[in-house]
Amino acid sequence: MKLLVVNWQDRLNPQSGGAEIHVHETFGRLAARGHEVTLLVSGFAGAPQRDRLDGMEVHRVGGRHTFGVLAPGYYRRTLAREGFDAVVEALNKVPVFTPQWSRTPVVLLVHHLFGATAFREAPLPLASATWLLERPIPLAYRGVPTQVISRSTADDLLARGLRGPAARVIPPGVDVGYFTPDPAVPRAAEPTFLYLGRLRRYKGIDFVIRAVAALKGKGIAVRLLVGGKGEFEGTLRALAMDLGVADRVEFLGYVSEERKRALFRAAWANVFPSPKEGWGITNVEAAACGTPTLASDSPGLRESVVDGRTGILVPHADVPALAAALERLAGSPGQVEAMGRAAREFAERFTWERTATETEAHLHEVLARRPERN
Repeated sequence: MKLLVVNWQDRLNPQSGGAEIHVHETFGRLAARGHEVTLLVSGFAGAPQRDRLDGMEVHRVGGRHTFGVLAPGYYRRTLAREGFDAVVEALNKVPVFTPQWSRTPVVLLVHHLFGATAFREAPLPLASATWLLERPIPLAYRGVPTQVISRSTADDLLARGLRGPAARVIPPGVDVGYFTPDPAVPRAAEPTFLYLGRLRRYKGIDFVIRAVAALKGKGIAVRLLVGGKGEFEGTLRALAMDLGVADRVEFLGYVSEERKRALFRAAWANVFPSPKEGWGITNVEAAACGTPTLASDSPGLRESVVDGRTGILVPHADVPALAAALERLAGSPGQVEAMGRAAREFAERFTWERTATETEAHLHEVLARRPERN
């Protein structure tokens, strides 16, 4: 197949996250299998307009906030005559409406939609723009073959009124050969919990800090390690100081892949207190390292954590419930280990090879249903 993948960012973009990892791990493997893959993405400071990455040709146009406006024109001028079999739009929160400007068959790959969650994160004008851009999705993509990373995302699209062929659910993978338990790396000596990801308001990290403070008030000492960077870091640091747990909450800043693996192995549990995600890839990376996850019982996350088996789910924003779950794990190293073993078994089901193979099969099926190539 000859594929054009349209995504807001590529893996090298400083703002990249789970969606970019998913795109590159999946379509990089398809490129390695002999398919021709081209990426159309936004640019960033210092990035060349043309590049080659993971066996894929990369075209960068505009920037983070102008890509949606500039991509259609660039496609018509530069890429429309390339003879692609399909255009895959990787929709991660903000659509670029490829069916409106591409004559090539479109396949929609949906990671996650913000919905009202945007108003918990961004200033009102930006949140309103994001929310408004999502409103036309049911009409703009009606009848477009769709692939989603979780049942939660599929349900979200149905609830918004998107109609067409049933969305194919293909979860992301993890590198289960790299993220593994290591008997030589023991758990931290004291109950230690880990958050890894962007430090954004909507992620709910403040609830974990409040739960740590609640436990301190009961005389129960736990540690929280916070890895990652983001605009909410200053607020989180101030909160830890105000609640008297600055000595219990450590901010690690940027975390390399090697250090991330070491942190997962040593933590008593990974924590992910977000109100809504597409999937929760860090939950499965932690699971692959033999570490359970404590997460909000919210869309996406409830699919990457098996409650009571590979971790614990609690109502989102319920600080007492979160504190109780932390206390439960802190007081039971045996349960941590048992959940960790079950988590590893769970994670072994999700490999990037499986994701790529199922994506490849889905694209073949979609193209086989097309009587003619436009």
